[in-house]
Amino acid sequence: MNTLIKAGAIFALMMTMATSALAIDYTKGVVKKVDLKQKKVTVIHEELINLDMPAMTMVFRAADETMLQTLQEGQNIEFVAERVKGKLTIVELK
Repeated sequence: MNTLIKAGAIFALMMTMATSALAIDYTKGVVKKVDLKQKKVTVIHEELINLDMPAMTMVFRAADETMLQTLQEGQNIEFVAERVKGKLTIVELK
């Protein structure tokens, strides 16, 4: 019986860890400028927890050019940014 309880506890812990790993933290921001030619977007954003950066205005590259085509100045967005080849890049939009 103890083995069964231990196995159940281990399974529950593994499922919790897997769920946590899949959770994505989105950052809120406002689009200040879209530069289709340079494939960049300027965003006034909240703290980027995953990049350990305070709230500020920054220029990001877009992982996918089609992302830029959906953005407009003044638009509220939620996004995920990461360093891709050393460049700050928006990799996901909500």
